[in-house]
Amino acid sequence: MPTVLVIDDNPAVASALDVLMSLHDIDTQSAVTPAEGLARIAQGGIDLVIQDMNFSADTTSGAEGEALFRAIREQQPDLPVILLTAWTHLESAVELVRAGAADYLAKPWDDRKLMVTVANLLELGQTQRALTQRRSSERRQQRALAEHYDLCGMVYADAATERVLAMACQVARAAVPVLIRGANGSGKECIARIVQANSSVRDGPFVIVNCGALPAELIEAELFGADAGAYTGANKAREGKFEAADRGTLFLDEIGNLPLAGQMKLLRVLETGRFERLGSNRERRVQVRVISATNADIAAMIRAGQFREDLYYRLNLIELWLPPLCERPADIVPLAITFLEPGKQLTPSALSALQRYPWPGNVRELKNTIQRACLLAAAASIEARDLGLPATSVATSSNDSEPDRATIEAALSRAAGNISQAAAELGLSRQALYRRMERLGLSRG
Repeated sequence: MPTVLVIDDNPAVASALDVLMSLHDIDTQSAVTPAEGLARIAQGGIDLVIQDMNFSADTTSGAEGEALFRAIREQQPDLPVILLTAWTHLESAVELVRAGAADYLAKPWDDRKLMVTVANLLELGQTQRALTQRRSSERRQQRALAEHYDLCGMVYADAATERVLAMACQVARAAVPVLIRGANGSGKECIARIVQANSSVRDGPFVIVNCGALPAELIEAELFGADAGAYTGANKAREGKFEAADRGTLFLDEIGNLPLAGQMKLLRVLETGRFERLGSNRERRVQVRVISATNADIAAMIRAGQFREDLYYRLNLIELWLPPLCERPADIVPLAITFLEPGKQLTPSALSALQRYPWPGNVRELKNTIQRACLLAAAASIEARDLGLPATSVATSSNDSEPDRATIEAALSRAAGNISQAAAELGLSRQALYRRMERLGLSRG
């Protein structure tokens, strides 16, 4: 049962609120002085405070109530507070709401309006606690992952990324092929390096082949090497990537671009560990962990006869799916901060713009955006306009338009449920963030 603390020097007020709250299955406790109220809050277990603004006789300034409110804020920044007074001063009300007060109601209060506010704030409090618990659990998992495995300095905060990393670390010790699927620029190479770093061949070479950057006629020579005279311009024998990666890892990026002839040879190497250089009949043997990556729809390529089905099943004995950055919203800000130059910082408007942009180029685009902003921003603080994002995105963040659900959830997750911190990051007041959470249904989990 939720608990509401009433701080009011008039016992009749506490009694009336106790009766009202009990009708809605809410427990009520009371205190008659600010000091007593603060002491009760310090004991814990309070979900909401309803406080008077004047405690001394013949006092109507509201100064005592303002001091109490600020003391509560200092003690528990996220505890919702409703201000209640018979003497309404509009300027004082506006100032305290801006400072984080949940509402400001005049005596005598409207029971219906008061209970709607109380119910909403209690639901939001439950959501906040759930977010805090979830974030704490995620942080414990992340710490455990970092303690047991080498994450190669990868920066992340999103649970979706954590799941991929956990799987990558789990399968790293098994000497089997791994296929990493994901959009261009999403960080597939980082995952491949983490698999290598936690494998039995961690001390061996890590060799990268971008199958999409090589002419089709040179891919076989690049992978398997070539004897002198094997093709025009081959004046001397050359070592292929498989030989270079012996007793280590070969990372085949954009594997979907490998021509069928190369696919057939690759399949044989995966099955036997043996291959011949282009133009040679001498068989060579290597021990290589193969990790491949693609952004292509391999299943569609198989149906079109562009990719060998048997090779696909060889490559994806373990398949890892790395979501695009837009589906890992909690990663955006930590990554952006990592890419900042020393002495530069992102303003709330810039943070909001970063979170609202869909990032079709993923982490690569984010890195380029931050690096460009660091070069072009005249001041140490980077504003939304310095990011050079599409005008609609910058305008949205500058005009305090509605942040979407994912943006709010990401901010709350990064702030471990701290409403004040999340609101500051989004460039909103606490009350504005509460309203948006309620409108988006976040209060119901």
